[in-house]
Amino acid sequence: MTELPSEYHRRLPYGERVSADPLVGQPFFPFEGDVQVVPLAEPVVPEPPRAGEAGGKPCAKCADPDGYVIWRDEQWAVKAFGATGLPLVAVLEPNEHYRLDNLPPELTATLGPMIQRVAKAIQGLDSVGRTHFNRWGDGSEHFHLWFLARPLGMMQLRGAMIAAWDDMLPKIPDEELAANSRQVAAALAEGGGEAVVS
Repeated sequence: MTELPSEYHRRLPYGERVSADPLVGQPFFPFEGDVQVVPLAEPVVPEPPRAGEAGGKPCAKCADPDGYVIWRDEQWAVKAFGATGLPLVAVLEPNEHYRLDNLPPELTATLGPMIQRVAKAIQGLDSVGRTHFNRWGDGSEHFHLWFLARPLGMMQLRGAMIAAWDDMLPKIPDEELAANSRQVAAALAEGGGEAVVS
């Protein structure tokens, strides 16, 4: 066992299964019955490098700046990924390679308005009730925000488990994804930038 870096780490039950009981039966938890949590793994310190960090895989955004992009302007790009169970899963990324902690102030000032624009464009799809967004920064160093389209009326998809629902729901047809991507890109382009998909 590696030396544990903090008191928080030292009190956790490594190698044991924690209980899922606090989640089972909650309105947004998508599982029922006997849910078994995998044993808690020991921390890996130092952490392995993310994509884009020294010693990690190359940054996917920098290696393929146009991959999956549906809209862009001078500062930002929006990507839409295929094979989703939700009407749309998109990512907002700066065109230049920055982390959240080193985004220049002038770019940071545009982040809030961009979040609003992307969320509103996605929510314009007739199949969408709300747009959830969040940041998971463990896969890539290049700053990115995820946007997940919650289907209209599907109240149990609210909350943090929407990402799990996306993996479990039947995948939407490619034609529907293309149409949704075009509509979102066109809505974004109305406020500036260019729709990349047609």
